[in-house]
Amino acid sequence: MQKKIQTVKTLLDALPFIKEFFGETVVIKYGGSAQENPRLKEKFAQDILLMYLVGIKPVVVHGGGKNITKLHNDLNIETEFKDGLRVTSKESMRIAEMVLSGEINSEIVALLNHFGAKAIGMSGKDANAIMAEPLREDLGYTGKITKINAEVIERLIGDKFIPVIAPIAASEKLGEPGFNINADTMASEIAAKLKARKIIFLTDIQGVLDKDKQLLHSLDEQSIVKLKKDSVIIGGMIPKVDACLRATTQGVEKAHIIDGRVEHSMLLEIFTSEGVGTQILRDLIS
Repeated sequence: MQKKIQTVKTLLDALPFIKEFFGETVVIKYGGSAQENPRLKEKFAQDILLMYLVGIKPVVVHGGGKNITKLHNDLNIETEFKDGLRVTSKESMRIAEMVLSGEINSEIVALLNHFGAKAIGMSGKDANAIMAEPLREDLGYTGKITKINAEVIERLIGDKFIPVIAPIAASEKLGEPGFNINADTMASEIAAKLKARKIIFLTDIQGVLDKDKQLLHSLDEQSIVKLKKDSVIIGGMIPKVDACLRATTQGVEKAHIIDGRVEHSMLLEIFTSEGVGTQILRDLIS
């Protein structure tokens, strides 16, 4: 009986948050171990389904850089990086699209639908929803977003679908193969365009840590600048916090960096007052 009472108490504790976020759009950047570990994949699908069933409108944007590199290696095709950014040749672009749109996107859609969600896959090429141009001349078809047609995604949401978006964008120029986009960047731009209430980044770390490796629960722009200057925020965390700032400065209320290795971390972050990761709040930013 006590176990049943605790279950009801947990549901009641979550009720204010369910009411608050009913009808709101939440963008999830899906990557890291949560995208690779079979058990965590299932937990992710269950979390998305629960969010969907209580009236939240999830939009999933996924990465897949490790898979792209692996297929390059399997095919004995050299992978080149400059300043931490992938150089995407025309041949590499074909591989990226096969992996992202063909393999990973289809797998995520199938997983969500298996658990009872109503997911549909797409890339930025579909209906020219997301357009891009070269990020830098020396990076080939690694691109930066120039335009997002939010209506395409909003229509899917309006028809009760969960959009699952591969980070591939279309080109304005006829004959070009499109562009490979950083998934963190794409997620933040989509969140801003959809006027999402939240954006959540699933990572393989607790969140943003201080110099003593303790979790920082809330940050603003000034503190992020200082942490970068002091070399506390370094490496792969830099593009994530930059993507968070990009989203919040364009109207997204909160951005969250959480540990995707923790089962149900998304639900803990959304439906509890304590949360489990680092949040960047719009109203803290000067």
